Amino acid sequence: MVTIMAKQENRHTINAPRDGSPRVHASAQLRECVLGQFTDVAERVVMAECTLGDYSYVERQAEAIYTRIGKFCAIAANTRLNALTHPMERVSQHKITYRPNEYFLYAKVDKAFREARRESVVEIGHDVWVGHGAIVMPGVKIGHGAVIAAGAVVTKNVEPYAIVAGVPAKRIKWRFPKSIRERIIRLAWWDWPHDKLAQVVDDMRALDVKSFLGKYSSKQV
Repeated sequence: MVTIMAKQENRHTINAPRDGSPRVHASAQLRECVLGQFTDVAERVVMAECTLGDYSYVERQAEAIYTRIGKFCAIAANTRLNALTHPMERVSQHKITYRPNEYFLYAKVDKAFREARRESVVEIGHDVWVGHGAIVMPGVKIGHGAVIAAGAVVTKNVEPYAIVAGVPAKRIKWRFPKSIRERIIRLAWWDWPHDKLAQVVDDMRALDVKSFLGKYSSKQV
């Protein structure tokens, strides 16, 4: 994993040969993020205090804060992971109450409010697809293989391999039957080494999921 503490000037170009290093577009803004191997961060992405697992990518103009993203995830354009909240219980929900330093000399940031935000981490499993413009609210956990439909607002945890849509998001179907979901999770193909993935990628494309599981579930990988 590569830790990126702030926006860097020397970046890999999108068309460079892959050597496993993260590729981050020059217009992206990253602060205290950890990027895995073969990761991609596209134009005008803003991320702070996030981890991005191996092979995952974040498309243009997405934003994320306090989020742990697994391996092989596809985060579409204009998404928002861990959308900011406001203190609605206060007499004013405006940031003047928690970032008064922007308005008043010597005023202090509300550290308790900031730490509460940090603790409301969003956790995204492996092989998750977050569709265009989707919003994931603080503290939500999304299971492996889930699909978040475009424009969805996710306010509750999402089970592995569920497809959710709507505002607020609700499950509309499963990607696979329960027995298949459980077998994929046991297989944990996302943890296979890079050279093994190179050997099986053709089967991932050509075989249906049952055939793939039948071929590889009993093998030592």
